[in-house]
Amino acid sequence: MTQNHSNFKRLTSVTAIILAKKLGLVDADANLSCKEIGDGNLNYVFHITGTETNKGIIIKQAVPYAKVLGESWPLTLKRAAIEANALIHFRSYCPEFVPQVYYSDEQLAITVMEDLSHLKIVRSGFIDGDPFPLLSQHIGEYVAKTSFYTSDYHLEPSAKKEVARHFTNPELCKITEVFIFTDPFFEELPGDFEVELTDAAKMIWDDQEVILEVAKLKRSFETEQEALLHGDLHTGSIFASETETKVIDPEFAFYGPVGFDLGQYTANLLFQAVTRNEAGKEEIFIHLDQFWRSFENTYTELWNTHNKSPFRHVTGYLPYLLTKFKRDAFGFAGCELIRRTIGLSHVADLNVMEDKETKIAAKTAALNLGALLIKKREELDVPAVIDWVKQQTLTSYSPL
Repeated sequence: MTQNHSNFKRLTSVTAIILAKKLGLVDADANLSCKEIGDGNLNYVFHITGTETNKGIIIKQAVPYAKVLGESWPLTLKRAAIEANALIHFRSYCPEFVPQVYYSDEQLAITVMEDLSHLKIVRSGFIDGDPFPLLSQHIGEYVAKTSFYTSDYHLEPSAKKEVARHFTNPELCKITEVFIFTDPFFEELPGDFEVELTDAAKMIWDDQEVILEVAKLKRSFETEQEALLHGDLHTGSIFASETETKVIDPEFAFYGPVGFDLGQYTANLLFQAVTRNEAGKEEIFIHLDQFWRSFENTYTELWNTHNKSPFRHVTGYLPYLLTKFKRDAFGFAGCELIRRTIGLSHVADLNVMEDKETKIAAKTAALNLGALLIKKREELDVPAVIDWVKQQTLTSYSPL
């Protein structure tokens, strides 16, 4: 059905300042500057600051198409409301990790929120060598709290279904279903990669075990409604410093399998692990360990103190769930590693590498690790994944 966007007007730097003043979020008499800072595929982002105080706000506007593809890929503006509502929802469970929303307008697809310019996008920070010592502990807590408090173990069934109804997100889920779970796994479908990766890519396309397991993972993504997920929890969707962490951009939010958010973050740590030297790898391994320990410890604490399920005391139930989450997460992480390497949306972690031979070696490692995680997800644990990465070098990666 054709969407009516006749009332939609795209903001400019001038109209963004007018809106900020109209909302009373900045001093009407202040000298303000506005800079467009969005570099994503789907939205425009404006940073408005007072030239004297440097205090500011962020105004984000969705457009009725995928910005990177133009009007050939139309998108609903409802995703802006989903994002604003998800931020408000997640902040109610863990305000320390989610920015405050000041205002939203569903018709104009606008969200006005807290200025996070004192923090740094984690992907850029990792590439620059920033350590972010508390980051993965914080993200583990964030995923545990958001996934537990929106699950059947905390919400009554009718309440959960009502929340899920507000986060039905078919168009954004379709992007995930196509770009993460479909296109990268078939030779005849769109892809983008260096010719030197052709053999490694063909190994994946020809590996029927990989394809079967991806089909299972896609089915899980499409059918399991375990909790309200961020839906796009990569290191480009997180701001951080040495002491503070904020999760942004939940426009892909939907009810799905808990392992998906876990897997997205895990994969994006692994991109750093395969690109770094030995000392740098160790830093990322610490992040991996902290992330999973933090998630499991926080989820277990919430299970023991806030669980409303009549099955909460059944011996073995919690270990079963934690095992399932990890198994799913490794599979989803494998899909993310592969799609960011030979699919249509790459990551800077790999692409900023200047030496061509080293870059190809790192990308080959990402593909091999992705296939390993997909096929062996029921057998692996975090130490085993770390051991596999340790055995690789940037000049010699062995296929599975």
